[in-house]
Amino acid sequence: MAGHSKWAGIKHKKAIVDARRGKLFTKLTRAITVAAKEGGGDPEGNPALALAISKAKDASMPKDNIERAIAKGTGAGADAEAYENVVYEGYGPGGVALLIEALTDNRNRTGSDVRHALTKHGGSLGEPGSVAYLFEKRGVIVVDAERYSEDDLLPAIEAGALDIGVDEDVFEVVTEPADFQAVRAALEGAGIELQSAEVTQQPTTRVPLDEDQATKLMRLIDSLEDNDDVGEVHANFDVDADVLERVAG
Repeated sequence: MAGHSKWAGIKHKKAIVDARRGKLFTKLTRAITVAAKEGGGDPEGNPALALAISKAKDASMPKDNIERAIAKGTGAGADAEAYENVVYEGYGPGGVALLIEALTDNRNRTGSDVRHALTKHGGSLGEPGSVAYLFEKRGVIVVDAERYSEDDLLPAIEAGALDIGVDEDVFEVVTEPADFQAVRAALEGAGIELQSAEVTQQPTTRVPLDEDQATKLMRLIDSLEDNDDVGEVHANFDVDADVLERVAG
């Protein structure tokens, strides 16, 4: 588990930087539009839309942008109809398993781009089902353990959290995907400041990496996430937090 929550925090910081460059806003807008197209414009009855909106708010996307993206999805929605969710499975340096979530209007283009990035950075594309069994979908909320105690997080348990663990200097609150929004709201309602909050593919086993392998993996993940079609990259690596901070900085 070492370094996992540190990685969540690093990803959160990177997301903010990406948002300032405008790249993340494009991806988030697309995700909101497609979620609204598929499940309607009311986040109360559309968990996928609620999650997409939460991510957009975390990245400080303006409310007007969010509302326009929802309107596009529930209106004519020609753009939304063109996109589909695709998950690619593969391997990175050191044999790390990768799940790559994409939202694309051209499977051939995106598949080719993903394969190229993997090959260029010491990875390979796998067959469907080759690594998916190594992950389970979970909500993960990270809270500063130096600022709060486990007792402060009791509202999370009452709201349905599966577990509260400690990783380095943070608490990691784990939930079922369906309970994520309720647990997050309970913590925020109790005045708890969250370092990061996401629904992610959590590894069930982890592959230890040395610093050289971790450096190569971070370059691969950066290359994949630089693709406008790629939304999330999940990996089952295990790296010491101080090493991870160096190589991901």
